[in-house]
Amino acid sequence: MEIASTYSPNEVENKWYEYWMAHGFFHSEPDEREPYTIVIPPPNVTGVLHMGHMLNNTIQDILVRRARMMGKNACWVPGTDHASIATEAKVVAKLAQEGIKKTDLTREQFLEHVWEWTHKHGGIILEQLKKLGASCDWERTAFTMDEKRSESVIKVFIDLYNKGLIYRGVRMVNWDPAAKTALSDEEVIHKEQQGKLYYLRYMIEGEKGYAVVATTRPETIFGDTAVCINPNDPKNQHLKGKKVIVPIVNRIVPIIEDDYVDIEFGTGCLKVTPAHDVNDYMLGEKYGLETLDIFNDDGTLNAHGQQYEGKDRFEVRKQIEKDLEAAGLMEKVEPYENKVGFSERTNVPIEPKLSMQWFLKMSDLAKPALNAVESSEIKFFPPKFKNTYRHWMENIKDWNISRQLWWGHRIPAWYVMEKRETSEL
Repeated sequence: MEIASTYSPNEVENKWYEYWMAHGFFHSEPDEREPYTIVIPPPNVTGVLHMGHMLNNTIQDILVRRARMMGKNACWVPGTDHASIATEAKVVAKLAQEGIKKTDLTREQFLEHVWEWTHKHGGIILEQLKKLGASCDWERTAFTMDEKRSESVIKVFIDLYNKGLIYRGVRMVNWDPAAKTALSDEEVIHKEQQGKLYYLRYMIEGEKGYAVVATTRPETIFGDTAVCINPNDPKNQHLKGKKVIVPIVNRIVPIIEDDYVDIEFGTGCLKVTPAHDVNDYMLGEKYGLETLDIFNDDGTLNAHGQQYEGKDRFEVRKQIEKDLEAAGLMEKVEPYENKVGFSERTNVPIEPKLSMQWFLKMSDLAKPALNAVESSEIKFFPPKFKNTYRHWMENIKDWNISRQLWWGHRIPAWYVMEKRETSEL
């Protein structure tokens, strides 16, 4: 008998996987056996598997197969995620290649294109899982935008809203200027970037002197409504109680004092832009400062940007550096490395922005999740990650759950415009 010198996966794996499928070895129905169920963390419907998926799915498959061998009623539920931001971005790009803008279409027309794209590409990742030998119950394949899942999303939203856990309000959010939508903190990837630290001169009102303010984002000066110093900073005592003039903008703003300012960073003078920085927003709330949103949704400057209106934020950064130097308002510029938040889906720098959004209160929801780990009902391997998890749960912020997209579950909230009767005098 001739023995093959190399392993041929096509001959072996396809044969046995088809045999398993034909005999329904992966299908499960409720019975008297102890249940053992895993719901697959759904990969993006239009995506492809990467090494992270490989590791994750291999571990799940091992656990499910072990449970079957132990006589448990094992069920591994497969499915895909509609991936609203990523999928919509791909469809918008595809339409652009065909000379079609999203804004040229109605919502219904656009969704037709998205469903077409989803049906065309949606099965790729599931077929890849089958090639891996994943022992999923394929008869239970789910999609996060199918009818059952959509009904569940609406039901849970209404339940959480009625419990007072979902609210709508104006908060600082991560804004993606490419996708033109808000993002959650989990959808922001922080990357080390080589940039510049700009030292700007803010002239003191009524005097010849000036305060020097260091910033990595000179284009945001149009939103400045104060300059903050640390009251214990000896080098800036002469600024107390005074006002300064924002360079180029020529807006007069107060000097405020707060020990939030790091005396050691830069010059100890902090420009306060409440609409475009989380910490500045808190200072603005504390001291009753005006909030000026200077950006359009696409990352260009709006009317607050004066002569730079309509220009992209990074184009403005380059131009304003030249204009500040020409006006004698630039002290110096230094190379500076800092972490910048990027959109996980479109890979563009996010913009902190005040926006009306829907949020889920997380503090109460985090407590049982933390208690389960603290009581060792759930254990981490290695154990050191228990501390990281505790830090996450104890410092959790409310979750921004709304997106400004057409592809995805619609928030079940409608508004009736108030009718006001008018009478002739």
